[in-house]
Amino acid sequence: MIKTTLNKISQGDFFLIAGPCVIESQELCSQVAEHVSLLAEKYSIPYVFKSSFKKANRTSINSFTGPGFDEGLKILQQIKSDFNIPILTDIHETGEVEAVAEVADILQIPAFLCRQTDLIVKAASTGKWVNIKKGQFMSPEDMKHVAAKANTDKLMLTERGTTFGYNNLVVDFRSLLIMKQYGLTVFDATHSLQKPSGAGDKSTGQPEYVIPMAKAAMAIGINGLFVETHPEPNKALSDAGAMLPLDKMDELIEAVMQIKESN
Repeated sequence: MIKTTLNKISQGDFFLIAGPCVIESQELCSQVAEHVSLLAEKYSIPYVFKSSFKKANRTSINSFTGPGFDEGLKILQQIKSDFNIPILTDIHETGEVEAVAEVADILQIPAFLCRQTDLIVKAASTGKWVNIKKGQFMSPEDMKHVAAKANTDKLMLTERGTTFGYNNLVVDFRSLLIMKQYGLTVFDATHSLQKPSGAGDKSTGQPEYVIPMAKAAMAIGINGLFVETHPEPNKALSDAGAMLPLDKMDELIEAVMQIKESN
């Protein structure tokens, strides 16, 4: 099933990347993976589970950063085995790449690291899919050079908002069309609505706008949708103010699929 999902992505099928921001526990990841897997089956959408073993870019030194490398990869491998679904997770340093590629099917370059040449080249050299998030400080045209560093057909470029003054982001939907020239385009519907450091020592967000923004992105034309989700976002250990409640995922998917079918 994992190979089938990745083949469908390669063939241009619309796909969903979803999961909790950070690995909090095996139980949480399993709950989310099971729920979203059933929805993906319901709507016949290729589904990739995402979560991070480490959040390297937190506002405060006191913020939760995850279970760590070894335990995090162990949990991701268990999710992959239990649900037979592809895995996406972040990499931060070249020394992590080979071990992470043993577990993950898609290696993600975080937005703040999207200009790190060695990291991009190393990730692409594994032969795995690479998802590079467009930095909040980057124009969509700049991603041409980022894509050239990867030099791979297995490339996703993700829009996650652009810095708009302090503690705010805005989405220029033209970027989805511009970046489509360089790779598959993905819209990150939750981080695009983030308020960086909006609560002083942590970021907040506006998850109430996730569904309409996702619908707008689908209307523009995207290859994939990226959503961070949690059964109880207010209790989440990372990005509590930005994630979509898990019980809203059905409404989200139904809404974007209606847009897709009407295009």
